[in-house]
Amino acid sequence: MTIREPEVVELATARGAMRTLVFRPTGEGRHPGLVLYSEIFQITAPIRRTAAFLAGHGFIVAVPEVYHEFLSAGTVLAYDQAGADRGNELKYAKELASYDDDARAVVDFLKSHDRGNGSVGAIGICLGGHLALRAAMLPEVAATVCFYATDVHQGSLGKGKTDNSLARISDIRGELMMIWGRQDPHVPAEGRAKIYAALAAAGTHFTWHEFNGAHAFLRDEGLRYDAELAHLALGMAVDLFRRKLAK
Repeated sequence: MTIREPEVVELATARGAMRTLVFRPTGEGRHPGLVLYSEIFQITAPIRRTAAFLAGHGFIVAVPEVYHEFLSAGTVLAYDQAGADRGNELKYAKELASYDDDARAVVDFLKSHDRGNGSVGAIGICLGGHLALRAAMLPEVAATVCFYATDVHQGSLGKGKTDNSLARISDIRGELMMIWGRQDPHVPAEGRAKIYAALAAAGTHFTWHEFNGAHAFLRDEGLRYDAELAHLALGMAVDLFRRKLAK
């Protein structure tokens, strides 16, 4: 289906307004909501294209600026060393509670959207994969897809690098899909095994998918992009969301 021009909304959080882009289908039907969490670079062109892809499959997609309390609205970090350095700096400067407050704000927005059907899911990439995992701990989030979620196995998200994501796995009530690249140095085999063990021990309803792919294989810019793998993985995500969020 076709989609509307993205709209900009300012969601209130405890640390100021959070600029969020909203992509949604044309027409007057009601659709499930998805939170799309970006990489450390914020809402880049590849993230916008991913949001458009999801909206075109029948979802209202809200993409928040994850570093809204540090950067001016609309800031996009470049896919270069300077951008990576700044993004990683902010990843560890932001309070863990602020990440969680942001999740509550955007989930509440999607739940009450006048064209929504009341169902909400989450999807994220890299840093966003970890943020989607934490969003899955909210009871309203019925389905979540995490692409190569960083910092989970180390427990190092946020200020102080001491997150409690693995300890809170049992809070997840919806269905979870974890997607990894085996050639991703950010989450090595032993790290993936640690996360898998925590999910299994908690009795989480999840599927686990490891592919021969590099970190950022989903990003349609740069030499690590794997178009066939991205097509397959995004299709899997859409299938999960349609199954769990349709009403």
